Amino acid sequence: MRRNFVLLLTLVTVLLLALTPLTNAQASPAKGTVVSPPSTLGIPGVPRTPLYVFIPEGTNLPLAQPRGETPASIACIYGLTKTVKGCPLVGTTLLPTGGLGAIAVIEYGHYAQEQADLNKFSQQWGLPVADFQEVCIDQGGCPSNAGTGWDLEEALDLQWAHAMAPNAKIYAVETGIDMFLANQKAGDLVAAAGGGEISNSWVVQIGSEPPNEQQYDQYLQKASVAFFAASGDWGWGALYPSASPYVVSAGGTTIHRDGNGNATAETCWSDSGGGISKQEPRPKYQDIIKSIVGNFRGTPDISAVADPSTGVAVYSSTYCGGWCVVGGTSVSSPVLAGIVNAAGRIAPSTTAALTQFYKEYGNAQQYKKWWRDITVGSNGSPAGKGWDQCTGFGSPVTYKGK
Repeated sequence: MRRNFVLLLTLVTVLLLALTPLTNAQASPAKGTVVSPPSTLGIPGVPRTPLYVFIPEGTNLPLAQPRGETPASIACIYGLTKTVKGCPLVGTTLLPTGGLGAIAVIEYGHYAQEQADLNKFSQQWGLPVADFQEVCIDQGGCPSNAGTGWDLEEALDLQWAHAMAPNAKIYAVETGIDMFLANQKAGDLVAAAGGGEISNSWVVQIGSEPPNEQQYDQYLQKASVAFFAASGDWGWGALYPSASPYVVSAGGTTIHRDGNGNATAETCWSDSGGGISKQEPRPKYQDIIKSIVGNFRGTPDISAVADPSTGVAVYSSTYCGGWCVVGGTSVSSPVLAGIVNAAGRIAPSTTAALTQFYKEYGNAQQYKKWWRDITVGSNGSPAGKGWDQCTGFGSPVTYKGK
C-alpha cells in the first residue's frame, strides 16, 4: 500500500529550566536564518521533510566548526551526567554512557553516507563507534535521499539517538513506500535485540489528522518496544502518528542562554506541535488530565530541545556539506527515545511506559524531582503549570522514572 506521509523535523517551544537551578532570567535565542530544505515543498505521494536548519548570523554552510547544542550540553541540561553549573556549550564535556537493547529510527529513502557521517559525529564528541545497521524494507532497494533533506533527517536521528544512548544498537529502517510497514519491521528488530525504542520524525499530513487514522495504530505496537513520534513543527494542533495512544508524543522546547553561554531557561517553542486528537479516544493513562483533554487523546506527552535557533549540532556531508545546526521536534523524538533507552529499563510496551510517566506526573514529589514543568511560552495554546498542549507535562531532569 502506498500512503502519503510527511516527515517532520519539529521546532519546539520552551519553559523555564531549573538547571542548577535554571533561573527565570531568559536571553534571546541566537540571531540567524532558519532554512527549510527544498523537499518541504513536497512531491505528491512521497514523504516530505519539513526539518529546519539554523544558520548563525555571519556564517554559511557548512559551518567551519560545529555549532549548537552538543551531546554533553544536552546531557547536562537534562540531568543525565554530573551537572556543570550553567551547562555551557564550552566546558561541558561529560557524555552519557548508557544504552541497552536497540533504538530504531524510521526514514524515507537511503542515506549512503550514514555510517561515515555517524562516525565523524562520534569522533568529534568522543562517543564510542556506534553499533549500527541499515535495513531497507523495499524489494529492489530504497531510493537515494541525498540532497532532499531526508538525508539530513536521517543524520540527525542516527547521531542523536546514539549520543543519548551510546551503548544501544542503532537501526536505520528505510523505505520509499510505507512508513508504517517500516515501523512493523523495526519493532521486530528491536524486540529481537532485547527491546528498546523506535523514533518517528514524520507526520502523515500537515495541518490536521488523516481520516480513519486508527487503522494504523496496529503498526505502532510491539511487546518490549516503546514507540516515539514527533508532535510537529507547525504550532497548535494534533497530528498523526503523534496522536496515536501507542506512541510517546514528543513536543519541543527552546533552550535559553545568557551572554556568557550559560543555560538559564527552557520554554515552550512557538512552533511545537501539540493539541487534542479529534479521533483517538483518551487512553486510560491520561485519565489524570481528563479535565483538560476531555474524551480524546492529548499531545504531546513530554518534550525536549527542538527550536532551530537553539538547535543541535549535526554532521551531514550530503545536505549541509559538513556541520550544521538543526531544529524541530525531529530533534526531540530521538533525543527522548535515547534518554529513555539509557535509563536502563525496558518497558513491556509503550502503554506501560506512558502509564508509568503519568503516574509520576500525579505524584507531586516524584514529578518535581524527575521532570521539569515548562510554564512559559505558547504554540497557539499557552504553556502553564502541569500538563499543557505545548510541552505535555515537561522535560526530563534525570534518568529516574524513565
